[in-house]
Amino acid sequence: MTSEFVQAVLLTILTSSIPLILAAIGELVAERAGVLNLGVEGMMICGAVSAFIGAYDTGSALIGAACGILAGALLAAVFGLLAIYLAVNQVAAGLALTIFGLGISGLIGKSYVGLKLTNASHLHLPWLSDIPYVGQILFGEDYFVYAAFALVLGVWLWLNKTHAGLQLRAVGDNHTSANTLGLDVQAIRLWAVLFGGGCAGLAGAYLTLAYTPFWSPGMTAGRGWIALALVVFASWQPWRLVLGALIFGGATILQLQAQALGVRIPSQLLSSVPYLATILALILLSVSKRGKANAPASLGQAFIADK
Repeated sequence: MTSEFVQAVLLTILTSSIPLILAAIGELVAERAGVLNLGVEGMMICGAVSAFIGAYDTGSALIGAACGILAGALLAAVFGLLAIYLAVNQVAAGLALTIFGLGISGLIGKSYVGLKLTNASHLHLPWLSDIPYVGQILFGEDYFVYAAFALVLGVWLWLNKTHAGLQLRAVGDNHTSANTLGLDVQAIRLWAVLFGGGCAGLAGAYLTLAYTPFWSPGMTAGRGWIALALVVFASWQPWRLVLGALIFGGATILQLQAQALGVRIPSQLLSSVPYLATILALILLSVSKRGKANAPASLGQAFIADK
């Protein structure tokens, strides 16, 4: 087994995991604030089409990424208005957001189907990028990869090492007590939801700017739902998201390699392997008392401010 083959497999696993990490880390922040936003898939797909249009029309991947983030945040703002300030059921609002996002993305991206972009720029450091097995992975990836891991580290530090992070966790654990202590529960939750939307939009931007640099309706292919499951799998801990996303990426590679080797298993069953792996992980977590203990106590509960 050559170093090039091993490196190619590891790179594929890594790139498959990046949109999941980006979307899931944003949803984790929103859920730690007590808000369950099931609209991740809708925000991702709108981020994907907006990023493609922005990059295609301006020739700048950076502008495209900014458009993706903005699109995700705008949809998150709509969700925030409904679920946080109008106290609409969070599950219903999130599902509506996903349906809306899938529909509107197909509409605005209709004239861009079939067009292609140049791949996003990759880091290259002489000598370091040529190290066998790990050189390309550590020193030769696109900037979205490094941004994803920087976000995970930044969120972990912010949640656990800052006063603002403590306030957000307090809102998620007991919004009534947090309000009694003088915290603006609705404002904190709104900022958390906007951050989650921006991350979901960035995840979608990665799909069209780096992973597969073209636009196709429905190209998120359920990744938003997997990101939601990963938050639970990670027990609302940022660093565990990376492990869960890599497991999903590994399952994706497994089914692709099986198809390439001509394994006599129905292709539909092989395509379901990543999702079956996620379900198995959630089942294992459901019997873990430690995982349940980390869940924000006020998750999904509406807060009505006193007038």
